[in-house]
Amino acid sequence: MNMDGDAGGNGEVLIATLGMEPQVVTITLDRLLYLGYQIKEVAVVYTFSPGIEESLATIEAEYAKGLYPGVRLRKAPVVSSAGPVVDFCGEEELRALLRTLYGEVRRARRSGATVHLCVSGGRKVMGIIGMVVAQLLFGPRDCVWHLITEGWHPGAERRLHLKPTDRAWLVSVPVLRWNEAGTLLRTVAELEDPAEVVAWYERLSRENRMKREEEFIHRWLTKAERDVTRLVCKGLNNAAVARALCKSEQTVANQLCSIYEKLREWLGHPDCTVDRSVLIAEFAPYFAKMEEKG
Repeated sequence: MNMDGDAGGNGEVLIATLGMEPQVVTITLDRLLYLGYQIKEVAVVYTFSPGIEESLATIEAEYAKGLYPGVRLRKAPVVSSAGPVVDFCGEEELRALLRTLYGEVRRARRSGATVHLCVSGGRKVMGIIGMVVAQLLFGPRDCVWHLITEGWHPGAERRLHLKPTDRAWLVSVPVLRWNEAGTLLRTVAELEDPAEVVAWYERLSRENRMKREEEFIHRWLTKAERDVTRLVCKGLNNAAVARALCKSEQTVANQLCSIYEKLREWLGHPDCTVDRSVLIAEFAPYFAKMEEKG
């Protein structure tokens, strides 16, 4: 039983989250092989609770019987900075889970392997984090699978492999992939730490927001409307804006009505009222940033 080596070369890899029911992994693998997928490696993501370790031992025993020739078994334990993770009780344990799943998918993708991710085993949060990783890293051929078995329920007689008369389905779960945005995908794939991906994405989002705000201020508004917006976002009332710009209060009020209407269109016609508070909430940070830049 080989625990090392490349992640399936250019073949296909099954990454499965493990819970108290090891048959989720074995039945999923059986079904994929039956459907003709060329699985070369199974990476089992697991925690260190006694029941989970027993499940892992059960899967290892199936391998020891020689049931899966040519398919490597890879153990992928979830380990945080504080040590082995027993359960997901806090932020550090969830970060460790994210790092583990991210690392396994990234490893497979970088080797050129097609990824099959089974999210049916283990805690529900393992499936949730698995979907996050799939959205970040999956390519067009990678799949997320959910296993459904008819007539089986937790606590029923354990069958690691289904009989011909048993019914089971692997349902492909839709994934919103980033693969069409080539530059984004390449950048994400080069980042080893998922925390770096989150920070990079947040930075990219801030930059995109600034570009959109700049477009509204400079292309949607007239010069006079920009001046009014800037002063309103500094907290001035209509009278103070009028004095600062040497205008009448009625002119300022009329220009604000025009600004609100344009802002409503820019925001996509929201159901809420677009007024002074919305204008300030949207653009006060923008003008503050502009003042910092000088």
